[in-house]
Formats: sequence, C-alpha cells, structure tokens
Amino acid sequence: MAEWLRWPVVRQLTGTDPLGRGPAARSRRTDELRARTEDADAVVRSVCPYCAVGCGQRVFARDGAVTQIEGDPDSPISRGRLCPKGSASRELVTSALRQTKIRYRRPHGTGWEDLDLDTALDMIADRVLATRAATWQDADADGRPLRRTMGIASLGGATLDNEENYLMKKLYTALGAIQVENQARI
Repeated sequence: MAEWLRWPVVRQLTGTDPLGRGPAARSRRTDELRARTEDADAVVRSVCPYCAVGCGQRVFARDGAVTQIEGDPDSPISRGRLCPKGSASRELVTSALRQTKIRYRRPHGTGWEDLDLDTALDMIADRVLATRAATWQDADADGRPLRRTMGIASLGGATLDNEENYLMKKLYTALGAIQVENQARI
C-alpha cells in the first residue's frame, strides 16, 4: 500500500468516515498510546494545593513516582473537575525545576547554600523562641494579664485540612500568638 493512502485526509475522503471522527482520524501512533493511569500501581486521594476551594484529586503513582493527577469524581466539591492549575499540579512533584533541598541565604548574603534538615529546624526553633522572648507581653500598662506575643503571626494556607489547621492553631496559641488567620477565610 502506498504511504499516501494511509494519510488521515485520504482515509477520510475515501473511507466510511467522511467526518473524520472515527477510524480516519486514528493513526498507528494513536493506537499505541496508553493512558498514564493504566499502569499505576497505587491511586491516592488528595486535595488540590492551589486555592481555598479544595477540589478532590486522584493521584496515580507507579513505583513510588507520581504518573498522573486527575479530578476525583467522588469529590462533592469538584465532582471530578479541575481548573487548569489543578490539572497541571503533577508538575509540582515531577518538575525538574522543583527544589528538593533546603536552601538558605544568610542576611546580607548574595548566594544560596544548602542546609540539612536538622540544622534548618534548629534555626527555625531558635528564632521562634528568641522572637517570643523578645516580644512577650505579660501584662498591659494597667497590670491586666495579657500573656501574649505580637511578634509571631500565622497565615495558614488553603491546602491545609481541618486537622492540620487545628494543630496549627493549638501550636500558635501555645506560643502565645494571637494573630492566627487562614487564607480560606480572607
């Protein structure tokens, strides 16, 4: 068979598919394609991390690597639909540009350096405790008890679920912070 006889437009004009919506539109390459979801060995339900809507996602993985993210049809919020950002969220975990190390730039520094997790967590804890100690208000000018700090605040993200928000609120309350807010309420 001549190569030009396999062209889609020729098959469309000479075959049984004049509108080009069936076999005329298919190629050998099309028939070889497989969905990224077919070979997944795990499917995990998640929530889209982009906004406060909380659209449900189904995350497909093979050998521990994310292969596809789709809308969850069982989600009462999104009913299987995702916006363009949610549809592209697979790139959050698979992009070659994703940062996988802790990066730190010292005050007045011009370059970034890599830190190990323990060092970074120690630095954060030291700064939180120092800020709390430096900004602690035990009482106001009239002697009324305050027991708070105005030097620490929290703005939670929309991707946190109820349990995570509860734990964040408990942590910041225990630290004495009273400025605790969530993006979903703004």
